Amino acid sequence: MTTARETPPPPSRMQLNPWRLGVLTARGVVSDRRERRRATAGSSHGRRLTPRALDPRLREPVFVLGAARSGTTFLGSCIGALPDVSYHFEPRVTKAAAREVYEGHWPQRRAAMVFRSSYGLLLLAAGHGGLRFVEKNPENCFIIPFLMRTFPDAQFVHIVRDGRDVAVSHAEKPWLGARSAATGQRGRGGQAWGPWARWWVEPERAGEFEAASDLTRTAWSWRRFTDSARSHLSTIPSDRALTIRYEALVQRPQEVAQHLATFLGHPRPPAELSAALARADAGSVGRWRQALDEQGRSDVYREAGALLRELGYVE
Repeated sequence: MTTARETPPPPSRMQLNPWRLGVLTARGVVSDRRERRRATAGSSHGRRLTPRALDPRLREPVFVLGAARSGTTFLGSCIGALPDVSYHFEPRVTKAAAREVYEGHWPQRRAAMVFRSSYGLLLLAAGHGGLRFVEKNPENCFIIPFLMRTFPDAQFVHIVRDGRDVAVSHAEKPWLGARSAATGQRGRGGQAWGPWARWWVEPERAGEFEAASDLTRTAWSWRRFTDSARSHLSTIPSDRALTIRYEALVQRPQEVAQHLATFLGHPRPPAELSAALARADAGSVGRWRQALDEQGRSDVYREAGALLRELGYVE
């Protein structure tokens, strides 16, 4: 397997100063509008502008959580099909700011102002004032207590997928791959692509992370994101958090549609939600059986085996 050995030194951390916040905000608004146009092209999901569209207040926001490659994008887009919500895919500012919150660099008041103003601006730019704000952002798995304090009426939808399938799918992407070390490319929140230890990696294991195989790193990511979300969500009222298994979503989409609709306050699944969930690809379940060789399975089980067993994916 590809490893991080003999790679260039890790890039310096990108400081989230006021100038950088401004850049991410501007880029985020532009990309959000572009992505929204693509998502709604050829559909009737557009909305007529009204005076209410200029209302930037957030009411009962929904945060879609889960490890990368767990189905968060698909689930977020399905919720985004509802006519009463304003859906936003990984806003750049809050994706980057999650680290500041997690590491305690920002006091609660400043962090809350950044998140509230960023979300409000996205609502206004989309002409969606008065609608229910929905954000999909895996980094939120680590800052749930902060989000609860900042948005007391928020709800959280956590999607959990078999970590073996996640590791395979994630390793196919360049984000954590050793092959990306010298590319200089960065993600939406400014994080450099490559094998570098992220802020969510246990500090005492940073060197181990960077020297590991790509599959070890992606299994590591699944474990950390999934475990953090589960731990935090277990402490909040049950009517504020819903956990969905990816496997159930793709194999029994209408059953999941009913659970999700009830959680979001709909007496029955809206047609838009049912139709969106019905497009799930059942063939994506169990890919690891063909994709992982003996060494790959060993890498995944060594790093994430305990959580796989706890969740019932491994006996």
